[in-house]
Amino acid sequence: MSNIYHVTRRDTLALGAGALAAAIATPATADEGPERHGISAFGDLKYPADFKQFDYVNPAAPKGGMFSQVGSNRVFNQNFLTFNSLNIFILKGDGAQGMELTYAGLMARAADEADALYGLAARAVRISADGLTYRFLMRPKITFNDGSPLTAHDVAFSLKTLKEKGHPIAQQLLRDLVDAQASDDATVSLRFAPRRARDVPLFAASLPIFSRAYYSTHAFEETSLEPPLGSGPYQVGRFETGRFIEYDRVKNWWGADLPVSKGQNNFDTVRYEFYRDRDVAFEGFTSKTYLFREEFTSRIWATRYDFPAVREGRVKQDVIPDDTPSGAQGWFFNTRREKLKDKRLREAFIYAFDFEWTNKTLMYGSYKRTHSVFQNSDMVAVGKPSPEELALLEPFRGKVPDEVFGEPFVPPVSDGSGQDRAMLRHASALLQEAGFPVKDGKRVTPQGEPISVEFLLDEPSFQPHHMPFIKNLGVLGIDATLRIVDPVQYRKRVDDFDFDLTVQRFGFSNTPGDSLRTFFSSQAAAMRGSQNLAGISDPVIDALIEKVIAADSRANLTTSCRVLDRVIRSGRYWVPHWYKPSHWLAYWDVFSRPATKPRYARGAPEIWWYDRDKAAKLERG
Repeated sequence: MSNIYHVTRRDTLALGAGALAAAIATPATADEGPERHGISAFGDLKYPADFKQFDYVNPAAPKGGMFSQVGSNRVFNQNFLTFNSLNIFILKGDGAQGMELTYAGLMARAADEADALYGLAARAVRISADGLTYRFLMRPKITFNDGSPLTAHDVAFSLKTLKEKGHPIAQQLLRDLVDAQASDDATVSLRFAPRRARDVPLFAASLPIFSRAYYSTHAFEETSLEPPLGSGPYQVGRFETGRFIEYDRVKNWWGADLPVSKGQNNFDTVRYEFYRDRDVAFEGFTSKTYLFREEFTSRIWATRYDFPAVREGRVKQDVIPDDTPSGAQGWFFNTRREKLKDKRLREAFIYAFDFEWTNKTLMYGSYKRTHSVFQNSDMVAVGKPSPEELALLEPFRGKVPDEVFGEPFVPPVSDGSGQDRAMLRHASALLQEAGFPVKDGKRVTPQGEPISVEFLLDEPSFQPHHMPFIKNLGVLGIDATLRIVDPVQYRKRVDDFDFDLTVQRFGFSNTPGDSLRTFFSSQAAAMRGSQNLAGISDPVIDALIEKVIAADSRANLTTSCRVLDRVIRSGRYWVPHWYKPSHWLAYWDVFSRPATKPRYARGAPEIWWYDRDKAAKLERG
């Protein structure tokens, strides 16, 4: 499986011996280095070439059984609440969660390293001295799931197709991929642009490999419910559009016995359930409609896990650490809208939101306040800039707010009353200063037009968090409303930037790079379907993103990210929400798992397995 999306995605990877003939047939050129069994952003690898399996797996884990869940990750056009397409790699349609299980990439990641990738469909790679050409040596005798050969020509086809016809996010992340050419069935060379983003080769190496023959008779850019031909450890099984989809383990998958695949992909069936209401989804779990649930609603976690199966020990609860950067969550302003362009108005919104009351009253004190786009990492800007940070900032003095050279912006702490008068007075003063006076009880623009905003949602679970915020905005004279639309309409409106404010949550890997462009760059601000919902278009931010991408060490990367964080936070592009550095897990007691959790992944279902003894005991009980 690939990790084309983000570092928390499940991945298998394959490293094996063999293919000596292919190596002999494709000798290294003068400017190429030696064969490498893995790659990372800064060249560091934990595992040697002869490793047997990852440290966090049980290589003797039995195969069988089912893992079923409501999905918790979404990529490209996937939708949490429904699906109408099995093509997840284009903008059109609502893709089914889990489709990434059906594909393999050139390389895949180790979940206990920050960004390392090891060979999967490729057994090794040679990198040119200038770092602009990666020549992948394919593993011999690998196939698509119908038995047809998977070759370097399919790799070249796949990358070109995604760059030309794929989802806008994929197109943007591949912009520094100049060309992909297969010299024969066993060798594919990827050529990158000078000063390419550091993580572009990693992204390209982890993208799915499509069958060139299959797409000679199928239109790649169209939505479809025909299961596409894949090459991964699973293939599409039963499904009902918008309700559930199952993936069946490929019994003779070519990667199953490779050292780094051991102990993974242990379930015969992986099933995703779809609900349009979180309360209904919870009831489905209590009735054993599905077996595993990661809980994201503090009210449910705190008050509703007292049903009989929990009390009897048939359903287990766990809190496990989440060491991945939590990133940003909050209400993001669409600054493309004229009424939301003034930073002082956006800051007034921040002062109108009482996080302390919301956390205490609605979320049982379960969360910490989000400050940064790199939350829960050492890339968060704290205190005054260090000398290293100042060196990066000085060229931009006069082009960024003065606050960037001092303490980074931190959301205010309220008195927890729900309507902190001091915070609301400050918000009102900001609005007055920006030229938004109160007229007949309504806040108006300098042109005398009342200020009104609409919050856009696709499901009702966040409704209680909106209402007190909307009430406080009303105190300021701002007419705010909440609109909940169906998931398909929501996706279209967000892709078209047809909203005032909406909730967005995102996180970056421990080695952020080119993906920053998709969230914060001027180019992404104008790209339909991009993740830059706020419409951030600032040449300083663009320049700092390039500094992050060009960082030549992890220390320089951290410094660059902290500077970027300062500047983004100075723009008040979102009303920060909350985060927790842990996963809340609940599951019917039919699973076992290794003692060691991979540092940068949840581990379920990747390395868990169905425990027949526990399942039999549960049935008897």
